Amino acid sequence: MGEQSTPVSSSEAFSASSTPSASPTSSDAPLLDKISPTAPKFDSSTTERREDVAAPSHPVKPKRSGVVPAVVLTVIVGAIVGLSAWYLTRPTPLMIQGEADSTRIDIAARVDGRLSKLLVQRGETVAAGQKLLEIDNPELLAKLDEAKAGKALAEAELARIHAGTRAETIAVRRAEIDRAAADVTLAQHTYDRLSKLTATQVASQQHLDEATDALRVAERSYEQAKLAYQEAVAGFTPEEVHMAEAKVVQADAAIKTLQSLVDQMVVVAPTETQVYDINVEEGEVVEPGIPLISLVDMNDIWLRFDLREDLVKDMKLGDRIEVRIPALGDRSVVAEVKLIAAKGEYAGWRATRATGDFDLRTFAIRAYPIEAIPGLRPGMSAYADWPATVK
Repeated sequence: MGEQSTPVSSSEAFSASSTPSASPTSSDAPLLDKISPTAPKFDSSTTERREDVAAPSHPVKPKRSGVVPAVVLTVIVGAIVGLSAWYLTRPTPLMIQGEADSTRIDIAARVDGRLSKLLVQRGETVAAGQKLLEIDNPELLAKLDEAKAGKALAEAELARIHAGTRAETIAVRRAEIDRAAADVTLAQHTYDRLSKLTATQVASQQHLDEATDALRVAERSYEQAKLAYQEAVAGFTPEEVHMAEAKVVQADAAIKTLQSLVDQMVVVAPTETQVYDINVEEGEVVEPGIPLISLVDMNDIWLRFDLREDLVKDMKLGDRIEVRIPALGDRSVVAEVKLIAAKGEYAGWRATRATGDFDLRTFAIRAYPIEAIPGLRPGMSAYADWPATVK
């Protein structure tokens, strides 16, 4: 009754009972007596039994701290937020799309007629000067023959002028002078007789007047015959020679004009090209100025882009653009800008006024590949990122 029992916590009691290596000693006996006076005393036999009873069925695992998972989660969330912010705020390059193009030659006839022969096919490669088609025009050939005949006539006339007056012509002119002189003599004698008869009033004054007029006519004819003779002896004037020479030149020019048209009846390729399209068939009537065959120069291929004016403002001739060709396995091609259109046109695909903005125009540019690209053909698509590809 005089001693007071010291309270012991259940954890201390559990730890004491769950330790198999610790056995109660004589020093521990008073303590056990204090804890429970009525409890049986420990010995080696009861220690093992208590351990079996007090030991839990599952081992107690130590509790893990929640700091590490929280840190990992915070890092992941921060990374996601940072990447999202960078993706939303990064400058996105603009993709521009164009196409390959080349020089196209539309061959038209310069003469009318009927297509007699078509000598090429679509897709065929033709050399410079190779015949493409033939046109039949009999009327034009007849006009050419007529012009040649006119030239021959003009040349003959010029030769006659250079040869001068024939001797027979001069003799004729001399004979005309003699005849005129004889007429003058006869008229003079007639006038003299009538003058005497009129003075004696044997002949009337009327007869005298008629004789006077006949004499004057004979004298004028004599003068005319003398001038004709002088003309025949002198030959043609320099002006007449120049006129004859000009007629020859005129006839020659007419032949050249018609000959050039006749030569156009056979249409040839102006340079090495490929036949792109044929718009006529054999037997059809063709007219001047209407394209008959379209040719494409495969040696002159460029890349065409239509850029808005806000994109082309910083571009200049000589800039190089990295372009990709999807048809060639997305091949990268470096092209040099050699042409920027001097005047822009409206872009139908950019309705800026609907958004309250001003209308933008587009400018066509030509960029030529700095190296030959095998397999590149007109019409193939090309695209580039803008402005990251401008060099």
